[in-house]
Amino acid sequence: MAPLPRTGPRHTVTYAPSRARRAAGRTAAAALSITLLALALQPVRAGASGPGGFEERVLFKAGQTEGEAEGDYACFRIPALVATARGALLAFAEGRRHNCGDATDIDIVLRRSTDGGRTWGPLRVVDEGRGDTHGNPAPVVDRRTGRIVLATTYNAGRPDAGNCDVPCDRTPHVQYSDDDGTTWSRPRDITREIRPRGWNSWYATGPGHGIQLVHGPHRGRLVVGVNAESHDGTRVTADHAALALSDDGGAHWRLGAVDTHRIARDGTYRQMPSELILAERSDGAIHVNGREQGGTDLGNRDVAVSRDAGNTFDAPFQAVPDLYAPMVQGAVLPLRDGRWLLSLPADPDRRRTMTIRSSYDQGRTWESVERGRRVTADWSGYSDMAVVSPGTAGLLYEAGKADAHDEIRFARFTERWLGPRRGPDPTTPDLAPGAPGATVLGGARPVAGRFGGALSFDGTDAAVRLPYRRELPLGERDFTASLWFRAPAAVRGEQPLLWMGGVGGAPQVSLRSDARGVTGSLTAVTGPGPARSATARAAGAYEDGNWHFVALRRGGGRLTLTVDGASVAVAGVRGSVSRTSPFGVHVGQRPDGRGFFRGELDEVRVYGRGLSDAELARLRGSNDGVSPRALRVWLPLDS
Repeated sequence: MAPLPRTGPRHTVTYAPSRARRAAGRTAAAALSITLLALALQPVRAGASGPGGFEERVLFKAGQTEGEAEGDYACFRIPALVATARGALLAFAEGRRHNCGDATDIDIVLRRSTDGGRTWGPLRVVDEGRGDTHGNPAPVVDRRTGRIVLATTYNAGRPDAGNCDVPCDRTPHVQYSDDDGTTWSRPRDITREIRPRGWNSWYATGPGHGIQLVHGPHRGRLVVGVNAESHDGTRVTADHAALALSDDGGAHWRLGAVDTHRIARDGTYRQMPSELILAERSDGAIHVNGREQGGTDLGNRDVAVSRDAGNTFDAPFQAVPDLYAPMVQGAVLPLRDGRWLLSLPADPDRRRTMTIRSSYDQGRTWESVERGRRVTADWSGYSDMAVVSPGTAGLLYEAGKADAHDEIRFARFTERWLGPRRGPDPTTPDLAPGAPGATVLGGARPVAGRFGGALSFDGTDAAVRLPYRRELPLGERDFTASLWFRAPAAVRGEQPLLWMGGVGGAPQVSLRSDARGVTGSLTAVTGPGPARSATARAAGAYEDGNWHFVALRRGGGRLTLTVDGASVAVAGVRGSVSRTSPFGVHVGQRPDGRGFFRGELDEVRVYGRGLSDAELARLRGSNDGVSPRALRVWLPLDS
């Protein structure tokens, strides 16, 4: 297969002529509406990045694009962002012509900025689908030559919003620009180079930008993340996460590191790393951070490392249980001062609340959600980032008031807007064997408790969160969770007391109160699912300013809720209460941060077995009498 030439582009692509002809027939009213939109979307011009170091604008909008009658698409998705060697910003997206489906008529479109994202040029079509799907933009810049290489994938399009048929035959392509993104070469099929024959069901580049290595003997190498599936004629049998490498500026490509995960006949699998995002550490190691899609391991993010310039992975991908995010693509961006940024929605269940989190150890750990900087509370999805200038970054992300697919926004922000690194939060002792202290968040304060001290929660941001350790997930075992709570009669709405696991339809265990009573519930999953839930409810006016003892037990095929010695039992459900989704243990808070307890909590305990009625009675009466060896959590909340 002939390499990409080093001369200028052989084929200039700016926009589709057929669509330009259609655009010429548009009405004056449509042109006026677009002009008004252009005026409305002019950027903020206050300081380097707007008031407070942050500004944003809509860059791609469903049904209309600023100043471009040609850009009449039904939906824009899948953003990708790079800064070129000459300092321009290139914002790529999928322009979905007829609907927002993943396998419809899709073009790769581009907008370009030469002033750090303050203003943007018109929409251009870089790669026209012409009825098929041309998507998954993964740009990477060769800073030695200035060439921008764009990797994409193709599949046959369909007129409706349905998915690509399985097995879905998708082929990788590359094209390039040698004039800073102004014109582009014709795409070239590189299936033979980087798609093995057995990877025959799905293939995806990125999405999001690739990287060029700057350290070690392979500096200058271009690296792009890919993932694929294998199909045996009856079912998908394996998932592959891999790196595609080029040592000649994108002219030739080969597969490097590969991590394969088998899919059992019942449809379960340990992990499915996909939508890989990359960053190079100062020692030359490549950090690979991917979306996890429904594997049995805890968490919605997977991480691997390559220490040989992308040729192999050090070890298989590992899930990150306590990195809160829904199943979604994200972006990693190293800054010059050693701080790394991660852009992801912060809600562990749904695509909303885009947040920038920081790492100060090059992606080995990330700060928790409440320490991150919230970009928006709106619905939000895929994203990409680039360094705009020293101290300023750009974020291109899906968002909307009603749906994350409504538009694609571009935000500029400074490190000052992100804020400095925070010191440690206060802790309260966890007396379970081998447990570190639990983090105290927000406005929690010590008060007199049912036994010794307790903590008072303000209903706004006060909570206690346990750091993840492998003893916390309860899995399929029996358990008992108990605590004391006191809430005033004036509180309104659901009051989260204790939450273990995920949220929404994910595996979880929770204790909650409201004006009607106390509720204990669990959601569990067996095999390929679906998840099933069981709920026990004790009706009564427990929000009365008095202390109440609550315990939730799973055992003997039953789920039993006990409040002040009186029990309510319902049929339980089999399966794991901690699988697949991000995992956390929260006291006084929902895992998605959309509900906080107002009142006081004391003596929060979790046992790795079902306690007997007699043990519960001793625990309630004397706060003692149960062997500590079964304890997974014991928060006296005395200090």
